[in-house]
Amino acid sequence: MTDVTKENERLLALWQEYAPRYDRDAGRLEKMLLDDGRAWVAGQAKGEVLEVAIGTGLNLQFYPAGVSVTGLDLSPAMLDQARDRAAALGREIELREGQAHAMPFADDSFDTVVCTLGLCSVPDERPVIAEMYRVLRPGGRLLLLDHVGSHHRLVFWWQRMLEKNMLRQCGDYQTRRPLPLVQQAGFVIEHQERRKLGVVERVTARKPAA
Repeated sequence: MTDVTKENERLLALWQEYAPRYDRDAGRLEKMLLDDGRAWVAGQAKGEVLEVAIGTGLNLQFYPAGVSVTGLDLSPAMLDQARDRAAALGREIELREGQAHAMPFADDSFDTVVCTLGLCSVPDERPVIAEMYRVLRPGGRLLLLDHVGSHHRLVFWWQRMLEKNMLRQCGDYQTRRPLPLVQQAGFVIEHQERRKLGVVERVTARKPAA
């Protein structure tokens, strides 16, 4: 068993327990940090869409009509809530349980890959980004929204202090900066912006056409 798989087993137990409280506990923090980030991400999705770490399905209300959404998550309890949310919205969706570093999808399967607040909570973001690249069709787009390590020194120091506790509680990294890894994976960056003192990052990237 790999270190990533072992850590995912620990995270699965944590998220299974935390799932019923997630929307309530995260709601206030999301309003403070994300602004219209979920609408910004999901609103750009086109065609066949994969949402990695879909969680409780908070992005579902923002997807345009006509897109086909598949959601992947580690936690069955989170997926149950996403399923209920999809039903309440009248949206058909395919939900799959699985690990983001080894996605159960064929190469070149999707037109868009979406991930919000997901790369901060996987054991290693590098294989996850590689998997996102693999499952995207040539010319497909990657849409990311996440909290990242700030470029402001004092804020970054505070994030480093917070990270120790958050990793123990829910495996949530505060200081990651995935943008260089997205570029190294082969994506072409189309849009990148930092907000909230550099703590929140929005990225649009494209897999080069064949």
